Amino acid sequence: MHHGLDPASSLSSAGAALSAAALGLRALPLAGGLFGGGRFDGQVALVTGAGSGIGEACALELARRGADLALIGRRADRLEAVAAAVRATGRRALSLPCDVTDHAALGGAVQAAVDGLGGLDLALANAGAGVNGRLETTPVEQWRRQFELNVLGVVSTAQHCLPHLRARRGRLGLVGSVMGFLSLAGAGPYASSKAAVRSIGTTLRLELAGSGVSCTTIHPGFVESEIAKVDNDGQLHPDRVDRRPSKVMWPADRAARVMIDALYDRRGDFVFTGHGRAAAFIAQHAPDLVEFILRTAGDRATNRPQL
Repeated sequence: MHHGLDPASSLSSAGAALSAAALGLRALPLAGGLFGGGRFDGQVALVTGAGSGIGEACALELARRGADLALIGRRADRLEAVAAAVRATGRRALSLPCDVTDHAALGGAVQAAVDGLGGLDLALANAGAGVNGRLETTPVEQWRRQFELNVLGVVSTAQHCLPHLRARRGRLGLVGSVMGFLSLAGAGPYASSKAAVRSIGTTLRLELAGSGVSCTTIHPGFVESEIAKVDNDGQLHPDRVDRRPSKVMWPADRAARVMIDALYDRRGDFVFTGHGRAAAFIAQHAPDLVEFILRTAGDRATNRPQL
């Protein structure tokens, strides 16, 4: 469904300007810790949205670092393929098909993971998708679906996992987005859902203080995934062209390495890629400049002939 301004077109137009405005910031270190590569030998990790993209890459990275995996997602065939890849590293894996918007079913999947693998040391709430459209014309049902998945799915994952993480002074990770720091015309549902995830992460760090459990909120920039191939109703279109700017997009395995480093180091908020960090920094410290850049880029995208 097309709702006027295409957020991908705005991002492409705005990317060069934001990058130029923050060129020096891109030199700041990205990786968690001084050396990276922290191990999770013998620990149990649970990943939602584990059937593809960032979730799959993080599951495989955790397995390479010694963790056993509980894999949660909607597509049983994809989960089993990831589980087979985890087992090929010599680690245990459970494939647990489940929709994170079903609170009771997710609770059952988490308990099955704990029972099957002997506990829980790390949980990564990664499941999510993007709904795009202008506020006036995007159906409320699509807004509701966006928040049920991206926000309530994170809350539900945290609620079910935290009692088990408390028992082992474990790690909780929430996957947000650089879009949690800024928005675009035509991207309100997604950006506002990720802003909520950012706020939830801050809240959890305050509420978990002294418990031994860390909460790391991870805000990726552009990373290779299927997100641009899924429509507002959650249907995957494998042949759809990903219009996000490819020149600044990270492969999922590279993203997974720095994400797992950040979790290992028990970071608070962690933003990557370089362009993503620059955009988030400017959005926080020069919001009027960002609005001007994005508004100008949006005007150009709106007036651009559609090919």
